[in-house]
Amino acid sequence: MERLRALSLDIFRRLGIQGSFFCGQECFKANWKTHKVIHDLATPKQPLLNDPNINKDGTFNPFGAYKFTGSLRPVYPLSPKREVPAHILRPDYAEDGIPISESKKAGQPPQILGPEEQDKMRTVCRLVREVLDVAASHIRPGITTDEIDAIVHEATIERNAYPSPLNYRGFPKSVCTSVNEVICHGIPDKRKLQEGDIVNIDVSLYYDGFHGDLNETYPVGRVDDDLKKVMRTARECLDEAIKLCKPGALFRDLGKTIEPIARANGCAVVRTYCGHGINDLFHGAPTNVPHYAKNRAIGTMKPGMTFTIEPMINLGHNWDVAHWPDEWTAVTVDGKPSAQFEETLLITETGVEVLTAGKRRDDLYS
Repeated sequence: MERLRALSLDIFRRLGIQGSFFCGQECFKANWKTHKVIHDLATPKQPLLNDPNINKDGTFNPFGAYKFTGSLRPVYPLSPKREVPAHILRPDYAEDGIPISESKKAGQPPQILGPEEQDKMRTVCRLVREVLDVAASHIRPGITTDEIDAIVHEATIERNAYPSPLNYRGFPKSVCTSVNEVICHGIPDKRKLQEGDIVNIDVSLYYDGFHGDLNETYPVGRVDDDLKKVMRTARECLDEAIKLCKPGALFRDLGKTIEPIARANGCAVVRTYCGHGINDLFHGAPTNVPHYAKNRAIGTMKPGMTFTIEPMINLGHNWDVAHWPDEWTAVTVDGKPSAQFEETLLITETGVEVLTAGKRRDDLYS
């Protein structure tokens, strides 16, 4: 039994899976199917002449039977979970994936941050911007999204911060990378970015007890006019929504500005995902900051509130969402591209402060 336990530990260690093992022979038998699935996803495949889902280099598409909505395919195996040095402060979900603090505070009104807490938010959001800019500087045809994940991870721990996505509700990577028809929550893998792609990089950090959240969509080399349009539309939607933010503004009114801009440009606003409160919680109150019109969101903006606005804009008129079997990757139902931009905001006494603000990108403003 101890030999089996040791063997199981060794297998999971080599797969980059921590703290998982079979306690004995019966446990091993009972959980064989689960073990086999994990093993298969984490292990390069031997090419088979008649299997189109396995590549000559051993990479593979783990969802070969799934009916994809577009041309993008995952390229597995995923790299092992990246390590975070022991001295770096972690959020409560870092080990088991369960954000207990979010559950405990569910239903409570949005936090009003005091001056010291606001300064901590400014600090973590400055670090988030730095890390995103570092990652964006490496975008080029031929780089894999897994390599981008490694860049984000290293830049994050260099700043003594924790990558907020890592193990949040079980998410396996340190950043979300969403390519072409992926709306959000794309898992970095071994697929190489290609000339003409677009890629969204969604970076979140936890530092000194607070989270910051930021994303932008970038062209990979030269892109066509439709991709330029959906990126510029998404950026305009966010910019115009931010202009509405001030004490007394209603969260539900943001969509009244965002959706007409999207429609005027032949695009649709995703309704499944929305902005959210952020502070010492990765996702807190207000839990629902919609980007579409005629929503029923409740709440008024007040000084000291921090939250995100992050409209996801699909090319065409279909706002609906499908999910890959990994249960994370959200894609457009028609395979058309999607773009997103996000900022973390602080409501001040006189208006709004964009905590994650960066340099103006000329490619987004014609």
